[in-house]
Amino acid sequence: MGASAEPPTSPLRRSPLHDRHVAAGAKFAAFGGWEMPLEYAGGGVLREHAAVREDCGVFDVSHLGKARVTGPGAAEFVNACLSNDLGRIAPGQAQYTLCCDDATGGVVDDLIAYLVSPDEVFLVPNAANTGEVVRRLAAAAPAGVTVTDEHADHAVLAVQGPRSAEVVAALKLPVAHDYMSFDTAVLDGVELIVCRTGYTGERGFELVVPAAGALAVWDAIVAAGVRPCGLGARDTLRTEMGYPLHGQELSLDITPVQARAGWAVGWSKPAFWGRDALLAEKAAGPRRTLRGLVLTGRGVPRGHMTVYAGGTAVGETTSGTFSPTRKEGIALALLDTAARLADGAEVELDVRGRRLPAVVVKPPFVQPSVR
Repeated sequence: MGASAEPPTSPLRRSPLHDRHVAAGAKFAAFGGWEMPLEYAGGGVLREHAAVREDCGVFDVSHLGKARVTGPGAAEFVNACLSNDLGRIAPGQAQYTLCCDDATGGVVDDLIAYLVSPDEVFLVPNAANTGEVVRRLAAAAPAGVTVTDEHADHAVLAVQGPRSAEVVAALKLPVAHDYMSFDTAVLDGVELIVCRTGYTGERGFELVVPAAGALAVWDAIVAAGVRPCGLGARDTLRTEMGYPLHGQELSLDITPVQARAGWAVGWSKPAFWGRDALLAEKAAGPRRTLRGLVLTGRGVPRGHMTVYAGGTAVGETTSGTFSPTRKEGIALALLDTAARLADGAEVELDVRGRRLPAVVVKPPFVQPSVR
């Protein structure tokens, strides 16, 4: 889950923390219909990236969607729709999952499901896809199950980095729970959810806060010496981990089988959207698969660059960036399965007619430290 910069549209929605970002000298960009900080004055992507890898940073990711499914058997209903198996986790745990198109198996969105109880599931989709996820769930919901869009009701703050547990504990919030689990707490009179999740590859916590209480929580985190970080650094961090971004590595045209996200599919479940199409693709083998690329020379790869092997086009990059940690260009790419490119295979990326040499690798590009 993530966000990529997009051409501005009007009107853009704003985070409850917008004024704090303005005061901190943020440079803004449009993300999923929201005006969000890209980077901050005195920081920039490289310093903000380093803060998360080496110390601690905080991201405002309030553009992420929020939806709640309630009623008798709500969890069972969600489990029959979304790809992963909620039966694998218990109340108080969270799960990465996919909302797939029933006919094609393409990915409508990737999201986090918080299992509150058998009768309540809290969902965090991507900003631009929240309405569609809610629409599809609401249309399929049985009598007694309600799907509510709570997009504007909550802020989400991601505290990420090696020092994140120390920072969150100093705020007297719980930190002992396991990865992909959550707890509730109160900070300065504000009730919030503390989840051991994030999208950076570092140990971290995501705080789901009522919108009205977001300022107090943000101020307390920043006062603890945590650097505010923009979504530019969030993108370089997630790319180093090989984490997919909807619209780039996942989409209605890119299935979880192609994106190597089959680990987020409950293959043995009797029902979920896209099951038949995905089982058929898995059995036949996908025509393309997501791979990692590392440049062996100078240059910065971007998305939608043609990849060549031996002079033959074999795929296209989906994301690309300069890795601040590795100090070299990295990319994710969908490569033709028929090309049979092993890890270490030499390829080239086309950059406006110039070829950049690269090798095929298995992500992540940087060793994760999420636990």
